[in-house]
Amino acid sequence: MANEKIAFISGANRGIGLETARGLAKKGITVLIGSRDKAKGEAAAAQLKKEGSGNVEAVQFDVNNYDDHVRLAKFLGDRFGRLDILVNNAGIAIDDVDFSNPKGFNTTSTVPMAKLRQTFDTNFFAVVALTQALLPLIKKSPAGRIVNLSSVLGSLALHADPKGDLANFKAFAYDASKSALNAFTIHLAAELRDTNIKVNSAHPGWVKTDMGGPSAPLELPEGGKTSIELATLGADGPTGGYFHLGQTLPW
Repeated sequence: MANEKIAFISGANRGIGLETARGLAKKGITVLIGSRDKAKGEAAAAQLKKEGSGNVEAVQFDVNNYDDHVRLAKFLGDRFGRLDILVNNAGIAIDDVDFSNPKGFNTTSTVPMAKLRQTFDTNFFAVVALTQALLPLIKKSPAGRIVNLSSVLGSLALHADPKGDLANFKAFAYDASKSALNAFTIHLAAELRDTNIKVNSAHPGWVKTDMGGPSAPLELPEGGKTSIELATLGADGPTGGYFHLGQTLPW
């Protein structure tokens, strides 16, 4: 176990998180799947093992339950003594939007404060809290990697372009939460720049998932590629960046 990498992925019993788990496990990494419903997590882990995807285990974990953060840190510390890879994958999108509307949408003046707070609680505050809880273990890794699942919708530069693809598509709660998450990536990477830990934001693409919907152009295998790549960067890889399939995105 000393030479085997250990990864934890939040919200990984389905969708992009599960695809990321599949890809990392195939690389010989021990993957812990965080799932609010442990039975669903165990079913996902069993499926990956059946496929021959390596050492995968489910952990009951709710990113919004900060007691779970404490329990997870203790479990990882007692069992492995460190954490090599953290993929902050869990997230929600609860804005009332219709991506099929060619005229687009803008929820900025209408989003209920309750939805704005709920979105930030999951997509930003919980991610920061979990990362802070696990950082002491990541610092014990010879090559720590933190991947924050963002979105192109978090790009302020792209949203500010009146002629760009995002000009008429603004789900304020979701977009703002991902912009804040990108700020966390930049700030944490700067704090850790003299260490062996790399911190990056990943845009998986618009993927056919429960969140992305059936109209999304990308299939799941494509959706997991960016997270897998950033989770397994070599020593010469980037930190403090924002990427999609190897391409740098504007903040």
